[in-house]
Amino acid sequence: MGHIINTVASVAALTALFVPEVAAQSCPGVNSRFQPRMGSGYRFSLLATGLRQPRHITIDSAGNLLVAEGGSQSVRRLVLQDQGNIVCVQSNTQLSGTNTNHGIALSADGRTLFTSNLASVNAYSYDPATGQVGSGRQIVNGMSNTGTHPTRAIATSKWSPDTILVARGSQNNIDTTTTQTSSGRSMIKTFSISAGTQSTINYNTGGEVLGWGLRNIVGLTEDPAYGGIWSVENQMDDLRLNGRDIHNNNPAERLSYHGVLNATTNRYKGLNYGYPSCVPAWDPQNVGINGLVVGSLFKPDSVPNANDCANRMTGRLHFHAHTAPLDVKFTANGTAAYIAFHGSWNRNPADGYRVMRVDFRNGDPVADVSSTTAQIPVMENSNVGGCPNNCFRPVGLAFDAKGRLYVSSDTTGEIYVIYGA
Repeated sequence: MGHIINTVASVAALTALFVPEVAAQSCPGVNSRFQPRMGSGYRFSLLATGLRQPRHITIDSAGNLLVAEGGSQSVRRLVLQDQGNIVCVQSNTQLSGTNTNHGIALSADGRTLFTSNLASVNAYSYDPATGQVGSGRQIVNGMSNTGTHPTRAIATSKWSPDTILVARGSQNNIDTTTTQTSSGRSMIKTFSISAGTQSTINYNTGGEVLGWGLRNIVGLTEDPAYGGIWSVENQMDDLRLNGRDIHNNNPAERLSYHGVLNATTNRYKGLNYGYPSCVPAWDPQNVGINGLVVGSLFKPDSVPNANDCANRMTGRLHFHAHTAPLDVKFTANGTAAYIAFHGSWNRNPADGYRVMRVDFRNGDPVADVSSTTAQIPVMENSNVGGCPNNCFRPVGLAFDAKGRLYVSSDTTGEIYVIYGA
């Protein structure tokens, strides 16, 4: 029973760090359905409502918020304006001709807009001053598949400006064909932007594998201070080991490191992270294998044969099972990464539905790889028992030039702003 006591203590410690936000402001005509609990030192305001499944978001060089709307399959541009000590929307328009169900990114110079959908990554010329976009061009295609995980996380690099990163998840919970890189799934690849604008690149046959054995990467980012590439991963559901159901607290979600793109040598490039044969432990005692710690890889039931889990790469940090991290973004000085946890469907009681902070030092998390307390509370639903149907569900994150953190909630069609990040 020791692991249960530790889990309860961990939850109690997190709860103690939250404080109720009783005087949050909202922009004119914007009414909040929920009253989040805020971590110490943070406050929030509600920026916008009525969006259609807002997913990933980004801030352009003129300070406008661009939103990938999964419900409309297009990009929405919110022109922002400071009003006292909060930020509000001055105008709200849809960028015609754009095509996305999840991913959005801007080039290093801010003049090219990239979007992603099930099948492709598209590029558009973009004017941040006017919001005008040119006609789209596919730069990467060949990513369609049946089954689950239709999102394609994308990210661009300031350290390697001609590179775009594209993640493609598995096509079902246990995708046995992803034991080979030729499957083109459960991996992150890098592509040359300039090459893609000249001739569309097929995802399966082009680009370079940055990391594979990654079940479903939904968030990718670059540390602006140190150049490292980081990803957040949604791990396997309905886990069983030797016929025993261990899915409620295993496997761990994880934050993984993939090196610096423009480094002379990158020892992380091309590493295998284990999926589908090996998954990381969150509650080692519940797994019941001697010697496991948080993050240790092990082989569950119904996966392809694996004799080398100890030789696969695992995450740099690990998180509660099924909390579904969907995005990660760094502060400008690289001292913290913020993670949006969309929340569980494969767990009872529900968990996640929050934004958390992980502290960094010199390009690396402060916490040890096996830590269960690396997450610091930022913003959480006041009543997680009402989730997933009656709460906000964080998806996308973006910082503006003033250090304000924007958070999208797809199921409620909202954008929040967090101050104090």
